[in-house]
Amino acid sequence: MLKTLRSQQAWLFWIVAWLVLGAGLGLRDPWPADEPRFALVAKQMVESGQWLFPHRGTELYSDKPPLFMWTEAVSFLITQNWRIAFLLPSLLAAMGTLWCVVDLGRRLWTRQVGYYAGWALLLTLHFAYQAKKAQIDPSVVFWITFANYGLLRHLLTGPNWRWWALGWFAAGIGTITKGVGAIALLMLAPVALAALLRPLHARGGGRWLAWTAMPVRAGIGNPRFWLGPLAFVAAVSLWIVPMVTAALSNDDPSYRAYLNDILFRQTAGRYSNSWDHHQPVWYHLGVMLSMWLPPMLALPWALPAWRRRLRRIDPRYLLPLAWWALVIVFFSIPHGKRDVYILPALPMACLMFAPLLPGIVRKLWPRRIALGFAAVLTFALLGVGLSMWFGDPKFEAKLIADRGFTDGGRQLEAAILAIGAWGLASLLWFGRRRPIHAMASTLCGLWVLYGLLVTPVLNDSSSARGVMTRVAERIGPDAELGLVAWKEQNLLQSRSQTTTFGFVMGWAKQLEHGLAWQKQAPARRWLLVQEPALPDCVDRSKIELGGRANRRVWWLVPYAARANCPAAPTLRPHEDDPD
Repeated sequence: MLKTLRSQQAWLFWIVAWLVLGAGLGLRDPWPADEPRFALVAKQMVESGQWLFPHRGTELYSDKPPLFMWTEAVSFLITQNWRIAFLLPSLLAAMGTLWCVVDLGRRLWTRQVGYYAGWALLLTLHFAYQAKKAQIDPSVVFWITFANYGLLRHLLTGPNWRWWALGWFAAGIGTITKGVGAIALLMLAPVALAALLRPLHARGGGRWLAWTAMPVRAGIGNPRFWLGPLAFVAAVSLWIVPMVTAALSNDDPSYRAYLNDILFRQTAGRYSNSWDHHQPVWYHLGVMLSMWLPPMLALPWALPAWRRRLRRIDPRYLLPLAWWALVIVFFSIPHGKRDVYILPALPMACLMFAPLLPGIVRKLWPRRIALGFAAVLTFALLGVGLSMWFGDPKFEAKLIADRGFTDGGRQLEAAILAIGAWGLASLLWFGRRRPIHAMASTLCGLWVLYGLLVTPVLNDSSSARGVMTRVAERIGPDAELGLVAWKEQNLLQSRSQTTTFGFVMGWAKQLEHGLAWQKQAPARRWLLVQEPALPDCVDRSKIELGGRANRRVWWLVPYAARANCPAAPTLRPHEDDPD
């Protein structure tokens, strides 16, 4: 009987996880800001066969290492469908992260604690939201969590030198996925501190002795300790060694610039002298208190429980909590901050909540708060949906204008109402006696219906598919299209023979090259120009609206419309794209 119950618990969790995270797979195209960029790079890898040095259009792309783009490209080679391939790595990474948390909770405490950790992570707004996006962050979260898993398997349930090496290797793969992957190794900071204080253990005894014994378990002084650092170097070398060798042997100076940018400017330079996303030092605390719901609702009851366990020097709490604190400090130092930066700490945070949740959810006020959270979310969605359906709010009119909905936004309104109705049904079905179930059902329904109903409705206006399809139909199959002031989604979704004139260079220079290109074959060449880059010399009576997408307006410019333009036209003052 117990075995059957455990089997049902496992099946329920993993089926719901696949539904929550996978709903909508294949129903949309890449959306800005990052998804089209990575998908375009991956697509060009497949088409060109150049996998070592990623390209965006005709230029080298050095903002991020290529590992994530490799996974998208491999996913396409397997599925032959870009709508599936660009999201598949994030889905698999999220499922892998869940497995690490569930299994670690099971090994450190009990099977029930493992699934509490898994449910806490799955239902967290920040985790589910990012897992359904094709950005690098879900993948780097997996590699960091897998590294933590390997290190903790060795430190807390070992010694296990295989998992010790695998933990370091995963940290290395995380590093070449995104430079911050090495923060997994901060898990060893408390161990290093214990090693330094070990000579004092005789005076402390008891609990102090238990803590300073960790260096022995870590194997400091054991030759096998060095398997970890060697595994880290081996993982990083898989990409860095061939990349550096090829770049230094290439006579093209752009490869040297790529090398300098990706190894120094985009890592140490971005951390020490952030040039965007400036936020106050407490920014990540606000992110955790808002986007890490609902687990953070249990924080008032978790804090005193953690304090008691830390007083006992329980290493199962000491290591992950210390690591969580160090990650917060690490990402709070630079001026540049984004909510996704702190996301790698979420799995360990959920693991720390998990042993306490069975007791917390039996208390009256946590149950009331959970029910209130589900009710507020449900009635907010119902309120928005009903006001859009029966009223005429200004935000709805702006949304319809920006998105170009041909049905007046009715499909979107119906989708929002459907999500709200699911939440209401969950509240009525589970009622006040099972508020935790009501909250879980509401959140699961939210993400499943969002993927199945909302994303297909928003796809054309969010992805540029609609714009580029209409442009291709207008200019015909024999025409050529040149992109000026373009975004990655334009080239990715283009259905025509397309030419670009650089991406990072200024819009005026792109337009100059575009006009010269168009002049060579005026009868069949068109320019697609973003509104702010359209010069005053263009005859607006002869241009055509290409479409609207992502709050941008695009114009089709035939050769006849630019007859009065000089070779190097002057643009209006706001040349730089706000994104």
